[in-house]
Amino acid sequence: MFPGKSITLKEGSHIGHGAIVHGADIGRNSLIGMNTVIMEDADIGDESIVGAMAFVKEGQKIPNRSIAVGNPAKVIKQVSDEMLKWKTMGTRLYQQLPADCFESLREVEPLREVPEDLKIQEGYYETLKGFMKA
Repeated sequence: MFPGKSITLKEGSHIGHGAIVHGADIGRNSLIGMNTVIMEDADIGDESIVGAMAFVKEGQKIPNRSIAVGNPAKVIKQVSDEMLKWKTMGTRLYQQLPADCFESLREVEPLREVPEDLKIQEGYYETLKGFMKA
């Protein structure tokens, strides 16, 4: 965060791994992709998606329900209802992780072999491409 600036994360906003937010307003139910950099006084609109590794310039405004990518970030299209549903489901999964960890964390012994009843999350949550095909 830039000294003297503040960051506003509105309800349901989702900041990806490694992203840097220098001082900006992140809109409701928006997704900031991994390793994205958002400079001071930027404004990311509600229900928007900023792609991984994008660079949002100082003071840049991303309108509501926009998809912005690149360096510098440019709006390339609008977030569809299907994309928004997919994004919201993903954010809910992340929001559930701390509670799941707290409820299930326990000391364990290392496995010597793969258990026969091992649960695999295949198909539990699809990439956007897979989600759109379904």
